[in-house]
Amino acid sequence: MLPAVLFSACQSKAPATETAATEAAAPAADSTGRKYLAQPLVKDIYTADPSAHVFNGKIYIYPSHDIETGMPENDNGDHFAMRDYHILSMDSIGGKVTDHGVALDTKDIPWAGRQLWAPDAAYKNGTYYLYFPLKDKQDVFRIGVATSKSPTGPFKAEAKPMEGSLSIDPAVFTDTDGKTYMYMGGIWGGQLQRWRTGKYDASNPKMQEPGAQKTALGPKMARLSDNMLSFAEPVKEVQILGQDGKPFLSGDNTHRFFEGGWLHKYNGKYYFSYSTGDTHLLVYATGTSPYGPFTYQGVIMNPVEGWTTHHSIVEVGGKWYIFYHDTQLSGKTWLRNVKVTELKRTPDGRIETINP
Repeated sequence: MLPAVLFSACQSKAPATETAATEAAAPAADSTGRKYLAQPLVKDIYTADPSAHVFNGKIYIYPSHDIETGMPENDNGDHFAMRDYHILSMDSIGGKVTDHGVALDTKDIPWAGRQLWAPDAAYKNGTYYLYFPLKDKQDVFRIGVATSKSPTGPFKAEAKPMEGSLSIDPAVFTDTDGKTYMYMGGIWGGQLQRWRTGKYDASNPKMQEPGAQKTALGPKMARLSDNMLSFAEPVKEVQILGQDGKPFLSGDNTHRFFEGGWLHKYNGKYYFSYSTGDTHLLVYATGTSPYGPFTYQGVIMNPVEGWTTHHSIVEVGGKWYIFYHDTQLSGKTWLRNVKVTELKRTPDGRIETINP
C-alpha cells in the first residue's frame, strides 16, 4: 500500500461522528460528470487502505488517515506522511458510518519515526490488536502492534516493533483452526527490495529490485504466537505462481506482487489478493494452504481514480464485499477516500472483475 494523508483536522481524540453511507447499485455521477460504482463512506476526513472486519456482528474499518503535508510526490511515497489512525464502524453495509476519532497517534508510539501507513486489526481472547507499519528512527519500516479492550481504541502501542518484522501493509488472517498469520510487504517506498539479502540495505534503493528477467519479489508472512504480539516462526517469502506453475518475473508488472496483500478463505480455498502497483490492478491468486504457493487467477478490480489502490475482502451477512479507495473527493493521489462494493463470484468460485 502506498500510504495516505488529509485535512489536518482530527489530530486529537474527537467525539464519534456519523455520516450516511449508500450502497451503490449503479454508477453515480458527481458534479464533474465522472461516474463511480460507489460513493465515499466518509467525507469530512481523507481515508485510505481500508482493512475491514466483523467483530461481534458489527463492521469495523481500519484505514489510513490521509493528510495534506505539502511534500512533493516521489516514488518513495514521502508525501504520504500520515500521523494517526481513525477507526470507522457501521452496523450494516449502506448504513450510517461512525468515525470514532483518533485511535492511535505517532506521538504515542515510543519507537516512532514517521509515516503511519496501512494498518490491520485482529481480535483474540478479549483483546483487539492493531498492527501498523511505521518507519523507526532510522527511517526503516517495521510492523508495530497496539492493544485495546475496545475495537475502536484508544490503542496502546508496544514499546518496540515486532521482532523480525519488515516493510509495510500487515494483513492478519485467522484460519478456522484458530491459527493466525500475518502477511506483509511492498516494494519501492515499502522497502521490501532492501531486504533481499535478509538484512536491511539502504544503499542504492532503486537498484535493489530484481532485474526484469529475474524472479519477482514476493510478500513475506509468518504465523503469529498465541499472544498475538510476536512471530511464532521465522518470516518466509510467499510464492505467487502463474498458471504455468512458474513464478512471475520482476518485469511482469501486470501480475507480480507490488503491495497491499490480503488473505481470505472461501469454500475451503485460500484467496491471496494484492495490488500490482504501477499498473494499478487488484488481482488474486488461490492456494490450498495459508503458506501458499498461490496460483494467479485474474483481476478483481480494474484501476481506480488515483495512483493505486489497497483493499480488504470480508463476508457480511452472507455476502462478500470489497473495501477499497480512490481519489474522488480530492483528485489528489495522496488524499483518498474509502468505499465499499459487493464482491461477486461465479459458481466455481472465481471472482468477477469490478469496474470501479
